[in-house]
Amino acid sequence: MSVTPEDPTVAAFVSAINSGDRDALFALLTPNATMTDDGSERDLAGWVDKEIFSVGGRMDVETASDGGRSLTATFTNATYGSMRTRWAFTVTDGRISRFDTGQA
Repeated sequence: MSVTPEDPTVAAFVSAINSGDRDALFALLTPNATMTDDGSERDLAGWVDKEIFSVGGRMDVETASDGGRSLTATFTNATYGSMRTRWAFTVTDGRISRFDTGQA
C-alpha cells in the first residue's frame, strides 16, 4: 500500500508522475529548479523526460519523513524495471526548487 506524503506539493509531484502528467509536474517546480540523481547534478527537464515520462515512470511511496519531504519509494520504469529509491525535496513557497534522488 502506497503512503501519501504529508507535504501537498510533494504529494502532487508523486501524483503527476503516476498519472503521466508532465505539465502538472512542471507546474509544481520553480523556474530554476535543480536536481541530482545518485549525487550527480542533472539537467532536470531532460532527466524527467528520459527517466519518467518517456518510459512510463511510476512511484510507489513506501515511507515519508521530514514532513513528507523525504521519501523512500519503489520507482518503476520501462528502462530499469523496479528499484528502491530515495527522494528528498526542497519546497519553497509551495513549489519544488530542488529534488535529489538515487538508489536507496
